[in-house]
Amino acid sequence: MNFIGREKQLKQLASALNMDKLNTTLIYGRRRVGKSELVKQAVQKTDAKIIYYECRQIAEASNVKNICSIVSDIFNLPKLGFTSAEEIFEYIFQLSEKEKVTFILDEYPYLRETVKGIDSILQALIDNYKGKAKLSLILLGSFMDIMKSLLAVSNPLYGRVDLTIELKQMDYYESALFYPNFSDEDKVRIYSVFGGIPYYNQLIDDKQSVKENILRLIAAPGSRLENEVSMYLNSEISKMANANEVFAALAQNYSKYSDILAQSHVSSGPTLADVLDRLIRMDVVERTAPINDEGNKKKAGYHISDNLSLFYFRYIFRYLSQQKIMDEDVFYEKYISKDFEEWYVPHRFEQICRQYLIRQNKLGNITPPAEKIGKYYYDDPKNHTNGEFDVVTYDENGYVFYEVKFRKKPVTNQMIDQEIEQINKTGLRCYKYVFISRSGFEAKETDEVKLIQLKELFS
Repeated sequence: MNFIGREKQLKQLASALNMDKLNTTLIYGRRRVGKSELVKQAVQKTDAKIIYYECRQIAEASNVKNICSIVSDIFNLPKLGFTSAEEIFEYIFQLSEKEKVTFILDEYPYLRETVKGIDSILQALIDNYKGKAKLSLILLGSFMDIMKSLLAVSNPLYGRVDLTIELKQMDYYESALFYPNFSDEDKVRIYSVFGGIPYYNQLIDDKQSVKENILRLIAAPGSRLENEVSMYLNSEISKMANANEVFAALAQNYSKYSDILAQSHVSSGPTLADVLDRLIRMDVVERTAPINDEGNKKKAGYHISDNLSLFYFRYIFRYLSQQKIMDEDVFYEKYISKDFEEWYVPHRFEQICRQYLIRQNKLGNITPPAEKIGKYYYDDPKNHTNGEFDVVTYDENGYVFYEVKFRKKPVTNQMIDQEIEQINKTGLRCYKYVFISRSGFEAKETDEVKLIQLKELFS
C-alpha cells in the first residue's frame, strides 16, 4: 500500500535529514499511529547511511550486540566487539565525521530501561561532536510520558532536540484516503469506528460493507482488533479496573466530572482525576470547555476522543458476555445496529465537521479566519434552561452557528427557520448560520444561511 498523508511531517523530517550537521529529532505518539512508517518513508529520500534499530526489552549487552551487527552490515566492517551502548554510540558518531549517517532508535524507552544514564550518554555525545558530526539522530517512542520527559528542563537532553514531532491521529479526510471506494456516508461511518490510526485503516476493505468490516475487525469473537484497546491501555496503565470504569461511564455519554464519579464507582475524586489525566496524556480522552467560558471548570466536559475505544466500550466491553455466546450477526443487530446509526454516528459526525472546519480554516478557506472552534454554552434563567451547542466558531465579526445533520431526510427551510428561532431564544447572537447535511437540502442559501453538502467534506 502507498504511504498516505503526513505531508507536513515528511517535509519537516526531510529538512532535518538533509542537514550536513549534527541534529536530533524526537518523534512520539501512541501505538499504531505510524511513527516508524513515517521515518521509513522519509529516509528513502536521503543519501545518508541508515542505521535503524528497534530497541527491545532485553539486556544492554544484547541490544548492543544487535546494533553492532547492523553497523557492520551497513558499513561493510568486520564484526564489532563493543559491549556497552556508550561505546557503540560513540563509534557511530565517529563514523558520521566522515560521511552522513542517520541513526534511528525506535522504541527508545525500552533502551532507557536497561541502559543506565542513556540520556546523559547521548547528551555528552551530542555536545562533544557538535560541529564535527554529520549525524541525524532520531528517537522514537510510544510511551507518551517517557518521551515527553525527554524535553523537560531536568532531563540531560533538554535543549539538544532540534525537531519534535508529536504524531497524532489523522483527521477524517486523510483517513478516508485508505478506503476510497466507500460512499461519503460510509466513509463517515467507518471513520466513526476506526478513527485516524493508519494501522487500523489499512486493514479496512472498502469492497466489503461497513458492517462486514466492523464484524471482521472488532465486533466478532476472534476479530483482528478484538484485544487492541485493552492491550494499549494495559501497556500504559497499571490499575485497569479504574480505567475501565471511567471508559464505561464516558461511553454512555456521561461527560461531567461529578457524573463520571457517580457512575464509574471509582473510589475517590483524586483517583478519578488521576485516571482522567493519564487518559488525556495517552490521547484517548479529551477535556473540552465551551469557547465562550473556557475557564469555568464546572462547564468543562470529558469525552473519549479515540473512536475505536469509544466503539469498544459502548458496544463490546459492555456486552462482552452476550458477544461470546451469540451469533455475530444477531449480536450486531441486537446491540449495535440501531444505536450505531441513530446515536453513535451522528455524534461522531459532529467531530468530523469540527475537523472539516479546522482543515478549511488552515487552508484559508474561511473568511474571516475562525479564532475559536468548539462548543458554546448557553444559560437561559428566564426559561430555566441551559445546554450546549456542539459546533460554533468565533471570529472578528462574532459567532457562527453550525447545525450538523446526519439524517435520512433533507434539511428544509422550515427546519432552518425553527433552528434559528431556538438559537435566538438562548441569547446566542450569530451573524451567520451554517447547516451541514448528510441528505442534502430542500432549502436555499441566503446572506445569513450557508448550506454544505456532505460531498463537500470529501472534495
